[in-house]
Amino acid sequence: MKSYWHAFWALLFPRTCLSCQEALAEGEYLICTTCHYELPRTKSCLTGHSTIEEKFAGKIRITTAHAYLKFQKGGKVQHLLHQLKYNNQPEVGEWLGRLFGLEIKTAGLAADLLLSVPLHESRLRQRGYNQSDCIAKGISEVTGIPWQDTVLKKVTPTTSQTNKTRIERFQNVENVFEVLNKSAIEGQRIALIDDVVTTGSTLEACAQVILENGCQELHIWTLASAT
Repeated sequence: MKSYWHAFWALLFPRTCLSCQEALAEGEYLICTTCHYELPRTKSCLTGHSTIEEKFAGKIRITTAHAYLKFQKGGKVQHLLHQLKYNNQPEVGEWLGRLFGLEIKTAGLAADLLLSVPLHESRLRQRGYNQSDCIAKGISEVTGIPWQDTVLKKVTPTTSQTNKTRIERFQNVENVFEVLNKSAIEGQRIALIDDVVTTGSTLEACAQVILENGCQELHIWTLASAT
């Protein structure tokens, strides 16, 4: 009887791929097999050729900087990130985080603690969750690296970074992050996690306060990179 109702419900409300909106087949999760195969991976963890390291060169001291996917307007990654950030689909971040985590683990990259870029409390209440926390949780599940969401805080709300110049983006996020627990960072290898990097201004501002609080190594691992 259970399988009958399951089939009946699936007929009325078919599960669709969050990337291409086609119906999902039995056994497929969140996105279809085709979209999964076509995800534009950078593979920078595996090749050692970072696609985002140059964004931080000469600005902050980092050990590694890697993005898992390539972000293009109108592409599959943008559709998935839209579902994650605006359509109440935190499981998308966790799932993609697990895929990223598998690549990180395979590459032998290591850290003592994962810290996600925090949202201001007003944005957090509005969205209900921090998308970067979801990604960090997925990475943690696969790599075994613990993550915490109470070490960093965004103390000042900011306006959207969209359509801002490089200088305006940095000014928008300057002095808005704060470390709440210095002992969790001091002497540790920290991996800073975010959903997408464009100019790197937000990550740079967040990374700066981590470095100022004595971390031994700083890694930047983002789900996607906008070219």
